[in-house]
Amino acid sequence: MTPIPFDQRDGFIWMNGALRPWKEAQTHVLTHGLHYGSSVFEGERAYGGKIFKSAEHNARFHRSAELIGFTIPYSAEALEAAKYEVLGANNIVDGYLRPVAWRGSEMMAISAQKNTIHVAIAAWSWPSMFKPELKEKGIRLQLARYKRPSPETAPSASKAAGLYMICTVSKHEAEAAGFQDALMLDYRGYLAEATGANLFLVMNGELHTPTPDCFLDGITRRTIMDLARGLGIKVVERHLQPEELANAQEVFLTGTAAEITPVGEITMSADLTHRFTPGKITHALMDAYHAATHAHLKAVA
Repeated sequence: MTPIPFDQRDGFIWMNGALRPWKEAQTHVLTHGLHYGSSVFEGERAYGGKIFKSAEHNARFHRSAELIGFTIPYSAEALEAAKYEVLGANNIVDGYLRPVAWRGSEMMAISAQKNTIHVAIAAWSWPSMFKPELKEKGIRLQLARYKRPSPETAPSASKAAGLYMICTVSKHEAEAAGFQDALMLDYRGYLAEATGANLFLVMNGELHTPTPDCFLDGITRRTIMDLARGLGIKVVERHLQPEELANAQEVFLTGTAAEITPVGEITMSADLTHRFTPGKITHALMDAYHAATHAHLKAVA
């Protein structure tokens, strides 16, 4: 079945303070956000009608905009109301939300202080980023050509659209080679993340994850660390060398879209592939994450 293009779907999108028919939520081709990447966004999930970690996403949305030099003209409370309005208008109980903010088209140059800041929120059904059979055995990654940049060269703590260009290039190259995603190193050569998800390694019963000092410290990432500690699993946040993949028994990715996705293979070069088996810690955290995202449903029942 061919997916419906996103600009041809039915439903409603909240844009600049009001719901609009999906196909009418448009912006001009000379929008600054399109030409210069002056845009920030969030990825959120609703489970059983409740948006998980919604307040944290609202706060990061505002902070991301501040880091690239503009202010979102809606409070966290207004964004919260708008998100639930979008879910209701589209009859979505379990789904994905995409708030996005961008500079408009009043000025078309690097300098754009007078441009209007536009905000939109869309929502759609998105059961899982990867097929269930892939998540069962673990997805395959290859080493990306590009690295995550130094925080001295880019606002790496912002979920800014422009920072994802090298992720798209890397994921496209991985998929063309038969992999599902790519593993990115940071500018120093340490393990960093996948193209849209954070990285965790299980090493001798401990959970090790790269220090997010030049890439996004994911909300799901922090949730998984808290859940692991609650299960009595030691969590170690540090710089990880690529060679340490050889010492890992389990590897998985985390993110709002990816949730918890086991990794089965990571190919670092033509003659080096690390293989992993999703094990008890990965499965325990998958169960704990599902319980956390659905806790309100149990409370109602």
